Amino acid sequence: MPSPSAALYRVAASGPADVSGVEALFAGGLDPKTVVAVLGKTEGNGCVNDFTRGYATSAFEALFARHGATGVSIVMSGGTEGALSPHWTVFCRAKVEAAPARALAIGVSRTPDMLPENLGRRAQIKLVADGVRKAMADAGIVEPGDVHFVQIKCPLLTLARVTETYARGETTVTRETLKSMGFSRGASALGVAVALGELDLDGIDDTDICNRLDLFSGRASTSAGVELVDHEIIVLGMSDAWSGPLLIDHAVMQDAIDTASVRAAYERLPPGKLAAVLAKAEPDPSGAVRGRRHTMLDDSDIAATRHARAFVGGVLSGLFGMTDLYVSGGAEHQGPPGGGPVAIIVEKATA
Repeated sequence: MPSPSAALYRVAASGPADVSGVEALFAGGLDPKTVVAVLGKTEGNGCVNDFTRGYATSAFEALFARHGATGVSIVMSGGTEGALSPHWTVFCRAKVEAAPARALAIGVSRTPDMLPENLGRRAQIKLVADGVRKAMADAGIVEPGDVHFVQIKCPLLTLARVTETYARGETTVTRETLKSMGFSRGASALGVAVALGELDLDGIDDTDICNRLDLFSGRASTSAGVELVDHEIIVLGMSDAWSGPLLIDHAVMQDAIDTASVRAAYERLPPGKLAAVLAKAEPDPSGAVRGRRHTMLDDSDIAATRHARAFVGGVLSGLFGMTDLYVSGGAEHQGPPGGGPVAIIVEKATA
């Protein structure tokens, strides 16, 4: 009986345009048309002017065009501070001759383009919530509780976008382009929370975004970039309709050194090969971790999100014994303040 089955490949990258490892997978027999999503960690600064994200996206768009593959979600997250390794995580799905058995399910969607005046406001929350529901349907996931990680690439404001908006008589949530990244990430994360039933849209005001940090999703991972004006959404979860060896679970780190929650999630999964670790990181806004002062928010030379990626990347690398982790900075409304969601995917051992 045919059933959908997921496959996952972690591929090293020597630079933002290095797609040779994925090209080698295609040469080795992987059908390019089975690829549904690529998550990338590029070595830029992760800020507004991080053009490594767009550079990598263009390289993958050209790669897929050469192979006739369309509709692939390409989500690039800049920043590999510390010892994080630049890499690509390639997600595939295909029909296989196997009876359904509970396994990793993947769904994708894209929202319509969003006007700049809606960024960081309830309109963005609703737009993203609708997109997450479409991605769940694409994955065949019915129960929100079966969703373990939602990765979103969302837009940000540039000076040109702000100027154009005010010229039309509208306003933006901020005129500061760097600050707009946080508003976009935060509103997108709240959209995930609404879609998964973690929060009610009616209970969220515009002024709550990036202010009421008690409102969050335990399964959202959002990353803002200049290279798009819509939202790319990837839903990862479990489904009884899928088959294959891949399984996923998640934890919510309560702070940047909460390895106990991550270990517990890892232990819930069956023995097997570690396929991928996906995480969010942010500097605790209180200025302390377990009562001890940190200086990430006081550094005028390096963005706090860069410190957080390096710190949490080091914590998780030590736990899992690998450096090619997908650690994304900026966790507004993504887990509790100073913490963040972590998804773990394993390939279960076969007899």
